[in-house]
Amino acid sequence: MVVYVMTEAEMQMAEIIWESEPLPSGELVKLAAEKLGWKKSTTYTVLRKICENEIFQNQDAVVTALMSREEYIRQKGERYLEENYGGSLPGFVAAFLQTKKLSKKEVEELEKMIEDYKEN
Repeated sequence: MVVYVMTEAEMQMAEIIWESEPLPSGELVKLAAEKLGWKKSTTYTVLRKICENEIFQNQDAVVTALMSREEYIRQKGERYLEENYGGSLPGFVAAFLQTKKLSKKEVEELEKMIEDYKEN
């Protein structure tokens, strides 16, 4: 499955849903008005878009996630790697390290992650 990459506005709504689901759609309209200053029509337009892309669903006027925030972020990261580095994590890390210096703690954390991965 290729994950749809949400726009900034869609991501703002997604965060509200993930924080509060299951969420009656009327309550989502109220929360979007309070937190984002959105009108009802804007809320329903954005909701329709993220439901079309199978990240959320609005069934019987109750909005729920079809994908957790963590799963969405993971799939978005995999898509980014595939599109920009041919799916190569080492290629991404090499490009990243050209402009970023890792702290000793970050290096240790990465080493531990790799060791844990090898053990499993």
